[in-house]
Amino acid sequence: MPFVDLTRAASHGAALTPRSGPVKRSGRLAVRAFRTEQREFLVEGPQGVREALAPPADGRVGPCLEVYASRAATDRHDDLRRAAADAAVAWTVVDDDVIAVLSDTVTPQGLVARCRFVDTSLAALLRRSPRLVAICADVRDPGNAGTVIRCADAAGADGVVLAGSSVDPYNPKTVRASVGSVFHLGLSMTPDVAEAVAAARAAGLSVLAADATADLDLDAADDTQLLELPTAWLFGNEAWGLPDTVRRLADRVVNVPIHGRAESLNLATAAALCLYASARSQRRAPG
Repeated sequence: MPFVDLTRAASHGAALTPRSGPVKRSGRLAVRAFRTEQREFLVEGPQGVREALAPPADGRVGPCLEVYASRAATDRHDDLRRAAADAAVAWTVVDDDVIAVLSDTVTPQGLVARCRFVDTSLAALLRRSPRLVAICADVRDPGNAGTVIRCADAAGADGVVLAGSSVDPYNPKTVRASVGSVFHLGLSMTPDVAEAVAAARAAGLSVLAADATADLDLDAADDTQLLELPTAWLFGNEAWGLPDTVRRLADRVVNVPIHGRAESLNLATAAALCLYASARSQRRAPG
């Protein structure tokens, strides 16, 4: 599909502006209620757009519906324009003021994709027999949630579950922090942490809770066969961690040892260490 310059080819010959219907509708996707109603979200920046345009491994239709691009970004990212053409996705050239309406950043990069939601139900995620899953319990910071998704993807995890009052995975800051990983692994949302843990255990996953006050540390756990098991890691809120009621749901509680003088690790860093420790153990396990 060739790109369309809607700065010149909008309806009735009028230029596409921030007040134009398609732009206003896409701009409303910054609001969670509208995203949920439409089951669409925005992805900003070249790497996120690249992953949105990549053909899904299972052969299904890709999530990207259209790309808005400034003239400068169109000139700079001809590879992405060609990828959009290959995927039959409209590449719409617009002025910078239109990009500014759609962007969530102070300095827009000139590329915004409108995409379908990519999440699946928890039951569907667990039917895939995952070996490594991250469950975020009441994780409310969008940057942390997006980084956990990115780390889980990098570690080769099968999915991320945002449980309880966790942030919307389609929050623009969450999507941006995932750097495209939101498209790579199973993503699920559920309002009940206990139900998420119970479902993971019923699917054959060992549930390990990450908590700084645990007696068992990650180094010691790595010396046993504990981390070789199919595992769901349970991560808590940035400010208060895991409440006792949630800790008790886990099979074991594990802390990340701090060997230096740092007071603590932030959520995303601790999640990365735990997920990589499990991934390493699972990969070196016999069979």
